[in-house]
Amino acid sequence: MFKPCIFLVAVLAACPLAEAQIFQRELGDFDLKLGTTPSRSMAQGLVKPTSPGGDSFHGGLDLSHDSGLYFGQFSPNMGLSSANNLEIDSYVGFKHPFDQTLGYEVGLIHYSYPKLSPLNSQEFYGGLNLLGNRFGVSFSNDPDRQDSTLFADLGGTQPFGIGVSMKYTTHQLGTPVSVEGGAIRAFSDWSLQFSRAWMGVDLNLIYSDSSLSGGDCSAYSGHNSQCDGLLTLKAARSFY
Repeated sequence: MFKPCIFLVAVLAACPLAEAQIFQRELGDFDLKLGTTPSRSMAQGLVKPTSPGGDSFHGGLDLSHDSGLYFGQFSPNMGLSSANNLEIDSYVGFKHPFDQTLGYEVGLIHYSYPKLSPLNSQEFYGGLNLLGNRFGVSFSNDPDRQDSTLFADLGGTQPFGIGVSMKYTTHQLGTPVSVEGGAIRAFSDWSLQFSRAWMGVDLNLIYSDSSLSGGDCSAYSGHNSQCDGLLTLKAARSFY
């Protein structure tokens, strides 16, 4: 079922200038979206637009039904550089609004690395959409580790036109990692992002950090691109 999806991901990834672009079309009772950023869903809080240190070629698709069922696929890293491997994130879920202000969503994401199959993993997620703000939780239980994530996207509030999103994750390692003075069995990391559109440019200020520091960072394998505190300013502009 996913082979055609993988092909479409590759087509989108060939358009590096299509930053944050989405193509949308109705197919009967289905709504098809192709884009260079994850589609609007609870999965958007978990699927990363780009991998840490990865190349800029990424994209995917999302197909949703009027009943609330949806599925899709996104590649945050096409693995075009020798330092990174192809990653394909496939998800399926169901979302249902109670009214215009409240709804819920549940689903499953499969993280696939075709060249590194032992690293494949699954993640369950669920959450609420309240007045356009998304609050969610996810849990993954892999053979070598367990990860639990809380995330929030205050896109429905945006004070002063500034979007705010947060993520906090705890990581429990199946095999402790030896470090100087002992071993690391668990750690946590978090990130806080502020975003705002300004004169056609998407500005993002991101702060990330973890519970590890110094020599203990050799055991870090979390969501952030760096173990220690990192402040990043990103600016992106769509060319069409």
